[in-house]
Amino acid sequence: MFKNYLTTALRNLWKRRAFSLINILGLSVGMTACFLIFLYVRFESSYDGFHSKSDRIYRVVCDVKTPTETIRANGPAWPVLPNMKPVFPEIESAVRMVTVSFLFRKDDIKYQEENSLLADPDFFKVFDFPLLKGDPNTALKEPFSVVFSATAAKKYFGNTDPIGQTILLAQKGWPVKVTGVMKDLPENSQISGDVVVSMSTETRHLNDGLEDNWQWQDYHPICYLLLKPNTNIGALQAKFPAFIEKREGEAMRSQQMSSTLSLEPLTDVYLYSTRDGSKNGNEKNVYLFSFIAAIILLIACINFVNLTTARSAERAKEVGIRKVVGALQPQLAGQFAGESIVLCVIAFLLSLLFAGLLLPEFNQLAGKTISNGLFEHRGYIFLLFVASLAIGLLAGIYPALVLSSFKPSIVLKGHFATSARGNILRKGLVFVQFTLSIGFIIATIVVYNQLKYMREQDLGFNKQQLMVIDTEGDPHRGAFQQSLKGIPGVYSASLASNVPGTEAPVVNCQIENYKGDLQVANLDSYFVDWDYIAQYQIKMVAGRAFSRDFQTDTTQAMLINEAAAKMFGYPSPQQALGRRFSQFGRTGKIVGVMKDFHFRSLQEEIKPLSMRIEPDACYLVSVKVSTAHLPATLSAIGDKWKSIVPYRPLLYYFLDEHFDKAYRSEERFGKLFLYFTVLAIFISCMGLFGLASYIIVLRTKEVAVRKVMGASIPGIVNLLSWDFLKLVVISFIVATPVTWWLMHRWLLDFAYRISISVWDFLAAGLLAVLITVFTIGFKAVNAAMANPVRSLRAE
Repeated sequence: MFKNYLTTALRNLWKRRAFSLINILGLSVGMTACFLIFLYVRFESSYDGFHSKSDRIYRVVCDVKTPTETIRANGPAWPVLPNMKPVFPEIESAVRMVTVSFLFRKDDIKYQEENSLLADPDFFKVFDFPLLKGDPNTALKEPFSVVFSATAAKKYFGNTDPIGQTILLAQKGWPVKVTGVMKDLPENSQISGDVVVSMSTETRHLNDGLEDNWQWQDYHPICYLLLKPNTNIGALQAKFPAFIEKREGEAMRSQQMSSTLSLEPLTDVYLYSTRDGSKNGNEKNVYLFSFIAAIILLIACINFVNLTTARSAERAKEVGIRKVVGALQPQLAGQFAGESIVLCVIAFLLSLLFAGLLLPEFNQLAGKTISNGLFEHRGYIFLLFVASLAIGLLAGIYPALVLSSFKPSIVLKGHFATSARGNILRKGLVFVQFTLSIGFIIATIVVYNQLKYMREQDLGFNKQQLMVIDTEGDPHRGAFQQSLKGIPGVYSASLASNVPGTEAPVVNCQIENYKGDLQVANLDSYFVDWDYIAQYQIKMVAGRAFSRDFQTDTTQAMLINEAAAKMFGYPSPQQALGRRFSQFGRTGKIVGVMKDFHFRSLQEEIKPLSMRIEPDACYLVSVKVSTAHLPATLSAIGDKWKSIVPYRPLLYYFLDEHFDKAYRSEERFGKLFLYFTVLAIFISCMGLFGLASYIIVLRTKEVAVRKVMGASIPGIVNLLSWDFLKLVVISFIVATPVTWWLMHRWLLDFAYRISISVWDFLAAGLLAVLITVFTIGFKAVNAAMANPVRSLRAE
């Protein structure tokens, strides 16, 4: 029996090859897109979930309240964690870590390891980062101990065993001992590093005194607790205020500040935390892509069900004859469901092929290695196979049950093919398909316009032709900066602590407010030289920039931006001029107010910013270069570096490229959204084309009669297209408010965003109409131009 069903199914599929191809291809494309999106969503949701104790690991975060704001910091003061563990029995282990940049040297090999970590001894006890060599319990116990990743170890030691060998750290060349080699940290972890140096190296030697400084500062560690099983998180957090009050309450109050500790689950940090204004992942995008995957699969399923139902109606007479000769209803139902499942299995196999071929490109588009190979995910492949069987069963169950239940006398007259029930089903499914597709089109237009707005927004400074060199605080940085001014192709060179697009330190200071009181504040702060404002073409709205004509500017002058002037209550920037400030033991006056510029991403509002001249805090050299003969200019800059700083590699980037990195995740999101929208529309068009072909075949004799009666070709084309165009209009009306609400919610993530225009919706509606006309127009024109004699000959 099964063999007979399979043979009949394959014969029917082959008989209608074009129809079967459309059905299979549409479903396989939908399943491929859904599978790839599922891999992406699972990867984004899996960050740090691979740790065996992830459910017991929490990050300690700190809210620092000042008279002007509340700083939501991603870590507390340095001594907090070491002093928590003895006090709270709920804590099993505690780890602090800081991302730093270290210079390592071995013979002639030198690298500035910008992705280095300082970590406490329990680092490998709390986190499941396996050591390939070394003892995880002692690897980070002693000062000047270092653990390399397998990739980093190979750079310095080749194929030799690095354990016990010595390598030089930083410019002073402190000898550090290699105590371990760890497996490269996985990409789905928000903890990243190629090198891990023992925390005691920093707290006891490089920066002695940190362990006794209870005041919160911008340079602070990220802290994690491994709690004992069954710990009550709420009860533990309730004990934190008394702990903080006892140790730092009085000191913080003297600065008009207070701090509050709380806990964040490790697995929530990547997607949900926005501490320090930074955000690694985006949970809204993950939810949105999950929604997109469901919609694409739904469109593909609707497509499949619609075409399968339409095709089965054409076989009504076959069903009638088979019932007359004795076929039972379960047998007929099994035949239709079996054919549908065969189609879905073929589509499943094709989707695996497509996914395997597209996976490398998808990794590149996503900006990370979502998967190294398709068969890494055998469980997911099995789920996709089960889903394909379910789709096949559901797609075949309607025609199977309805057709097989009709009386042979009714079925043989062909009433099913033209029944109201069949028409309502098909039109309902097409309506849903169009509604989803139009929603996709509207959303894509909004996403494109927002990304275009971000790219074209005036940032308030000039980022073109600027080369930024990180000196890592080298003592010869001033001499290097001066040496650049004689190089052909170098227009200017300035020193600063920060450039736009990098995270500025939050520095405590006192500034006179509008009422005349010195008000404590924590501001994003840039430390610059005389030429910085002119080089970056930052505009002044009140007062002046730093000037060599005023030598006291080096110690007694400060610039603030418009946002800072507003924060201190000044109705206009001019009223902030001449007001007092106090910082780092220096006092002076505000000499100028800068026009607000975007020194962070456009996703964030412009924050209050201050600038002062502070040469000792300036580590970055900004070089304005000519684009003509750029290789020669870069070579000359490199030669100057080698002659002045021979022990350190030259690290540089171009500011426009660096600043644009802030928008790459959004651009990748936009591209992915566009591609999946195109896929959804493509699947819908395939289904529409197949369904239109079927309906036009059913109306062939009607068209022939109309032509004989004098109907024109345009009139017939309009007649055949109008039913579908009506569905497009209704779908547009339904899709518009829902899509507006969804995209409005998405835009709320951007501090600077577009307004959704009515023209976006009208453009989407027009595009949907054009797609429909072009999709069914070809078949409609062919039907209208057909010879009516041939169409009516059978009668």
